[in-house]
Amino acid sequence: MHSPQPLEHLDPARFDTPAILKKLASASRQLAELKGIAAAIPNQGILINTLGLQEAKDSSEIENIVTTHDELFKDDVLPEAFANPAAKEVLRYRQALRVGFEQVRESGLITTNHILVIQSELERNNAGFRKLPGTALKDGGGRTVYMPPQDPTEIVALMRALERFINEADSFAVDPLIKMALIHHQFESIHPFYDGNGRTGRIINVLYLVKERLLDIPVLYLSSHIMRTKADYYRLLQSVRDDDAWEEWVLYLLDAVERTASQTIATVNAVKAALFDYKHRIRAGYKFYSQDLINNLFTHPYTKIEFVQRDLQVSRLTATKYLEALVEGGFLQKQKIGRGNFYINVALTPILQGSR
Repeated sequence: MHSPQPLEHLDPARFDTPAILKKLASASRQLAELKGIAAAIPNQGILINTLGLQEAKDSSEIENIVTTHDELFKDDVLPEAFANPAAKEVLRYRQALRVGFEQVRESGLITTNHILVIQSELERNNAGFRKLPGTALKDGGGRTVYMPPQDPTEIVALMRALERFINEADSFAVDPLIKMALIHHQFESIHPFYDGNGRTGRIINVLYLVKERLLDIPVLYLSSHIMRTKADYYRLLQSVRDDDAWEEWVLYLLDAVERTASQTIATVNAVKAALFDYKHRIRAGYKFYSQDLINNLFTHPYTKIEFVQRDLQVSRLTATKYLEALVEGGFLQKQKIGRGNFYINVALTPILQGSR
């Protein structure tokens, strides 16, 4: 139940165990392969948008904010037609991720102010760090298992120390993947916000990998693995607090990186194959083919006339003609909601839904 200690108090040498070094090597290999494969997609925005949506869904589900891919994709194209609060909350997560990525790309840092901005995007408020006591973490039976720091000045001091740990590369001599595991645990233990700590912490994970240049764009999302192993995740978080079991926690997150990178490689390869198939067939069969059109179809699993108008700089009539021709050709499936239509990419959607 003690407050977390600054991470610099740990001995870096304790992470030089054979098990950790072996897992670190295999996780790093998979991550490097993912970085290379993601770089081969012609338009990086496609992966940021589609995989970011996947992560937003999984990360939110850990917090019991549950929606379906169909609801998410529909809300993305026709927000005015939907009043699904869970889908809207998930889409806010993707927006918070984008904002965080822009901040890291511009500054090369992850600061306390950046983290505050990410959380305010998620929660749509500016409550900032906790200022009132009373926050406790409870188990399934309602018992308090951990009491994070309650004093506002201590929360700020711990976050400042974490900011230094994140950004000063020489302050702690371990591999960045090990460091990411330590940062994640520390952030969740400080629990600095009233709401959104879990989701903000998972965004920080991938942004840290981008900051350390292990990835060019945020495409490694651990939430699906955490969702599948939720009991282990919470048990190991608590074991560090109760028993100083840092090694087991680091092994768990390295395994999460390795498995998630491997799955993401398969997803990115499937997206790439579908994209090139559409590109070749549409280029061969339709005079209106353009790279902008392909980008549109693969950035938005469900697209609409207005998106095509905007991205291709064409009239509404022309955009409608293009989309209807692609429905006729079997590339898209048309659905009507109220007075609006949207168009489903029949190759991309199953990949994102995990049915391939």
